[in-house]
Amino acid sequence: MKLLFSILSLIFLLYSCASRKEYIYLQGESILNQKTSNYSVKFKNDDLLSITVLGADENSSNLFNLNISNNASNKNDGSKIGYLIDENGEIDFPIIGKVKIADLNRNEAIQLLKSKIGLYINNPIININILNFKITVIGEVKNPGTFTIPNDRLTILEAIGLAGDLNITGKRKDIKVLREEKGLTSEYLIDLTSKELLNSPVYYLKQNDVIYVSPNKTKVNSSAYNPSITIFVSLATLLITTINILSK
Repeated sequence: MKLLFSILSLIFLLYSCASRKEYIYLQGESILNQKTSNYSVKFKNDDLLSITVLGADENSSNLFNLNISNNASNKNDGSKIGYLIDENGEIDFPIIGKVKIADLNRNEAIQLLKSKIGLYINNPIININILNFKITVIGEVKNPGTFTIPNDRLTILEAIGLAGDLNITGKRKDIKVLREEKGLTSEYLIDLTSKELLNSPVYYLKQNDVIYVSPNKTKVNSSAYNPSITIFVSLATLLITTINILSK
């Protein structure tokens, strides 16, 4: 029995060591003082933007704001009013007309609108937000789905947190991020167990990114009947029985 206990203890110890390397996130040197990125998302076609203009003269500034009074009585219809960036990368803005805003970040777009609206009102204050910023997390996570984000600065770790973290059967070293860029879909592979993740181009997510967590071998094998399992169990049982007999 002592021999059996020793063998089982060794197997457990080896499994524990492997598990740590397999499942612990962000392994490597300390990142205590790593510089924070100045990442800012850029607007793109089909983004729905909320743009508000404020100024000293309320009547003048309201000329540049969408009239939402017609929807005030129907707050539960799920609709959102905003400026949709069209296929040419433009929005149709009150008074000033078409403005190309795609491929600009928030600060760049604000400065552009200020230069145009400033011709009509003094020192306008402009706020811009994306209304339809969403990401999708699928595969081996606890709560897969599509999530609408109230801001446009979201990391992949935060997105995985929204999905309830990975299941134990999810491959942490083989996470796929699908991103549409200029009409083409790109695939990025990342490793959650490495701190190199922090330097990945998909560490900060963009609108409509899709994160896919693939299943590990255990999950794949368990999804279908595997005849070798019966043989393995029989051999293991025979081995344990033999060890018990010899140890008496």
